Amino acid sequence: MHTATAISMFHPVPDRAGFAAWLDDCAADAHAAGCLEARCAVTGEAMLDWGFATTFATEDQLHDWLDSPAWKRLVTMGETRGYLRKTTDLVVVDGGLPPAGVGVFRHRVSSGKEAEFLAAQHELIELTTGFAGFEGTGVFPPETGGEWLSVLRFRTGHQLLNWLRSRERAAALPGLRRNLVEDFAEVTHTTTPFGSTVRTENGATKVTPRWKTAMIVLLVLYPTVLTLSRFLGPVMDGAGIPQWLALWLSQICSVAVMTWFLMPLVSGWFGRWLDPIEGAGVKASVLGAGVVLVVYGACLLLFGSVKWLQFWDYNH
Repeated sequence: MHTATAISMFHPVPDRAGFAAWLDDCAADAHAAGCLEARCAVTGEAMLDWGFATTFATEDQLHDWLDSPAWKRLVTMGETRGYLRKTTDLVVVDGGLPPAGVGVFRHRVSSGKEAEFLAAQHELIELTTGFAGFEGTGVFPPETGGEWLSVLRFRTGHQLLNWLRSRERAAALPGLRRNLVEDFAEVTHTTTPFGSTVRTENGATKVTPRWKTAMIVLLVLYPTVLTLSRFLGPVMDGAGIPQWLALWLSQICSVAVMTWFLMPLVSGWFGRWLDPIEGAGVKASVLGAGVVLVVYGACLLLFGSVKWLQFWDYNH
């Protein structure tokens, strides 16, 4: 399961205290519905968007809350008080891509560096305003400690990419990074059915190295083929299905099981290792490959020693 976050941006209002109290009611309702975290954006900086973000364990739970009568009543109440949204709700699902033109970044801010971090964000926004299509930035501190979120909005994905690849941004990022425990991460990635993870970093697309994808495919393919040969093969033989057709049907089953069940499952277990950014280091790559090799050995030992699983000898 992947967590899902809804982000709402609002027009500023003079009654900041009233708006904050209304957001407290929104957060209480979200928590009552089972949300994992409810965040209120920083409103003390003139250039920052006002906003509210809620994270649920699954996308279905998030949409159930967004469609609930309680949330709709709160939205209506806010509108009567002048708390108007700038955009429709932006839904960001972990493991998926944000809406077009939206960049979402996670920051682990060093203790005591919060003010400096916000100042660096302010400098970035001043630079961003000079780029076509810029619509705003919201910064969301963690509710109970953890990562901050910043949400950058452009009119189109192409305009966002121009900013991410710009020299101006590259020159300003060291000032932001000085206030972080580790480098920030952009929430834009997806996993393909056969193990490759696609990520975007500073406007550049990165994909899992082919050798890692090949190792994961082999890890799943070997036990899948042997298991189907052991249990499905005899069934088709007993039904009188000719070998040429049986092999074709077996391949259909193998591809289906791998695509919709086994590869997503195993890719999730090795998600960090397959990530082209988080798993790019030599240490992470070697350790992950070592674990895969150990699993290879376990599979070979299992199918090589358990006669009951050996389709080539079982009937002899």
